Amino acid sequence: MDDRGGGGESFVAVRRMSNGLDRGGACHSTSAEVVTGSSAWLGKGLSCVCVQRRDSDARPSFDLTPMQEECLDRLQNRLDVAYDGSIPEHQEALWALWRASFPEKELQSLISDQWKEMGWQGKDPSTDFRGGGFVSLENLLYFARNFPKSFQDLLRKQEGDRAMWEYPFAVAGVNITFMLIQMLDLEAYKPRTLVGATFLKFLAENESAFDLLYCITFKLMDQQWLTMRASYMDFNAVMKATRRQLESELLQEDIRYLQDLPSYKLLSQ
Repeated sequence: MDDRGGGGESFVAVRRMSNGLDRGGACHSTSAEVVTGSSAWLGKGLSCVCVQRRDSDARPSFDLTPMQEECLDRLQNRLDVAYDGSIPEHQEALWALWRASFPEKELQSLISDQWKEMGWQGKDPSTDFRGGGFVSLENLLYFARNFPKSFQDLLRKQEGDRAMWEYPFAVAGVNITFMLIQMLDLEAYKPRTLVGATFLKFLAENESAFDLLYCITFKLMDQQWLTMRASYMDFNAVMKATRRQLESELLQEDIRYLQDLPSYKLLSQ
């Protein structure tokens, strides 16, 4: 992490603990442990907006179009992929992330202390991918390639009055991936929240909707961080504020595309 304040304490790590997902039937709970020095629990339960109820099932039910079902299935397949350093595609994605992040520096090895410059907790980023899987690396790479200016601004903390102790860029990114998976209820067979069902409409229009929403969320999180004048111990509060704002924007009636979200304007290419 950024050690401007001194010390060597690791900042934020996400550990996913899932009791399993049966996509052919019932959906089971998933929770996240967000560690900031001492353990703190974030997102142990999801708020639920009920639209339809069956007498035999107290949970809401959302009907999906065939296109939405297909898009959700493809996205869930992405979420199931764990990072595997023995797979050439995964290795190349990690190399590509470094090149996009620090084009002026040569990475000596995929396991290197150089990764700490990006905000990973150690010299092997794969240990931090356990929270978000390979998709969290894909999210970062999509951000770097499609919105390079915003990506670099966040990576190098170039905007605003920054805190003495800043959030580490890369690990914060993994947290954002996992937060979106929870918020959008993406591991469920069908969405059980209105915000989750709403997102599938965007996904059916744009297969990269999850990656795009990730970019919007990262930029929104940083804005919340600056607005709240936060430091590293405030990270959980910033994430909660970011989630509330994002849910509110997604449910606005005049939002047809993700590019219509007010926070999309924060991004710059």
